Amino acid sequence: MKKFMDILLRAIGTGFAIGIGGVVYLSCDNKYIGAFLFGTGLFVILSFGFNLFTGKVGYAVENKPSYIIDLIVIWLGNLIGAMVSAGLILCTRISGISDKANKICETKLNDTLLSNFILAFFCGMLMFIAADGYKNIKNTVGKMLVIFLPVVVFILSGFEHCIANMFYFTIAQVWSLRTVGYLMIMTLGNAVGGIFIPLLRKGFIKM
Repeated sequence: MKKFMDILLRAIGTGFAIGIGGVVYLSCDNKYIGAFLFGTGLFVILSFGFNLFTGKVGYAVENKPSYIIDLIVIWLGNLIGAMVSAGLILCTRISGISDKANKICETKLNDTLLSNFILAFFCGMLMFIAADGYKNIKNTVGKMLVIFLPVVVFILSGFEHCIANMFYFTIAQVWSLRTVGYLMIMTLGNAVGGIFIPLLRKGFIKM
């Protein structure tokens, strides 16, 4: 039980960190600056050892089946943190950023499920690259690059990140059964993208 409580708390912390990234992105008129500053959320997550679903799902390839339970707890914790942080922002004077979030969500929810899945797949790849790179790269500059570059790329490319969308859907107040369905497709896309590189690595020839 203590193990799952630790996993959940670290996941909730992640939701808040993503919320901070979402707030600064929505607050920036310049999308390039906003995309870069959104990376602050991932920086906090990796620096403090928080649990991000899209950063952890790739390791399902090398863990026991019971790891799926950990991933479910992480996803739920991310959802709690993202929703609470968005709810708190809605109570403040900067709640007007919800208008921008609403336009973003409208684009996502008017897209096809296949399109959202594919865009989420590529985001999942990038998030695994960021998480695994941060863990394995020893050079400080390299660590910073592997945090911020994938985030900038996924945002500017329009790729779908299920945890970021939890925040956007909440602050835009667009939750519905349809929204939940789209989120599930995005989560699946992130998961498939996240395990793609680990699966490829299993087939690499060890030199």
